[in-house]
Amino acid sequence: MTKVTITKKRNYITTVECDGHTNYGEAGEDIVCAALSSVVQTALLGLLAVVGVNVQVKRNDKKGYLKFSLPENLSSEEQEKCELILQTMLCGVSDLNIGYSDFIELEVK
Repeated sequence: MTKVTITKKRNYITTVECDGHTNYGEAGEDIVCAALSSVVQTALLGLLAVVGVNVQVKRNDKKGYLKFSLPENLSSEEQEKCELILQTMLCGVSDLNIGYSDFIELEVK
């Protein structure tokens, strides 16, 4: 199971952490893991490439671990752009969680 933890401060998403493999299918053929990874990694790419924010990233592909955090010194414009991307990501993760709750655990705190 993959545990996805979304952390908010002042009502803005600041940290996203994904831990573990979904184990829906065999490695390399797990469509749930691939879908979840695509949603989360596309959001990360958007933060880095579209908004241009220096996001802190930790990852361990073998363990199925990815964590990224926004810097605290964002301008209000950067914060709003990041929030749009991250709320869109949360919509995708939430939808996957609804359909595959035996394989994805979602916590928003």
